[in-house]
Amino acid sequence: MSIPYTPPTMNASSFNCPHCGAYALQRWAILYLPNGQLMGNLRYVQCDHCGKYTLWHFGKMMFPNSGNAPMPNTDMPEEIISDYEEARSILSSSPRGAAALLRLGIQKLCKYLGEPGKDINTDIKSLVAKGLPQRVQQALDIVRVIGNEAVHPGQIDLTDDVETATTLFSLINLIVEDMITRPKEVESIFSNLPPDKLKGIKIRDGK
Repeated sequence: MSIPYTPPTMNASSFNCPHCGAYALQRWAILYLPNGQLMGNLRYVQCDHCGKYTLWHFGKMMFPNSGNAPMPNTDMPEEIISDYEEARSILSSSPRGAAALLRLGIQKLCKYLGEPGKDINTDIKSLVAKGLPQRVQQALDIVRVIGNEAVHPGQIDLTDDVETATTLFSLINLIVEDMITRPKEVESIFSNLPPDKLKGIKIRDGK
């Protein structure tokens, strides 16, 4: 499932921790030199849930490098999570590299959903024919178009920035939510119906 996400923001009292992902109280502090002087514009904040720190400079989170990237959907396939987490780890230092990894993850996700995974436009067309929800189709088309007109998944586009990469993080989670999490939840609820009701449904459907 997707984890509700409030991105880290300078001086915010609570947000989703970039280390543990929990929405938790954040305790801010100012860094001082041994002589008592302020240490530039450096501040640090400790997560009340995991106890780990993030470091900020001039209002920008410097550590960890995951920036404002949300945690991955818990139903995301393992082979895609590895790309997603690597993209999170370099978002601040290399947003272009993060965006390239996320497009590669989208390519793998299309393959996971039963498509060849070679051309995202062809994959989208096939998924639409199979009943792909409109908002997921739109999300995939956004991934395909944003900064990607002349670039293959996994390659770097020099126009990509942190905002573009952050959008891709949200979109890949949305796609997993609609195409994997929701069907899984419906199947789980359906399978827990009383046996006599399930039998009646099978008879009705001629199974």
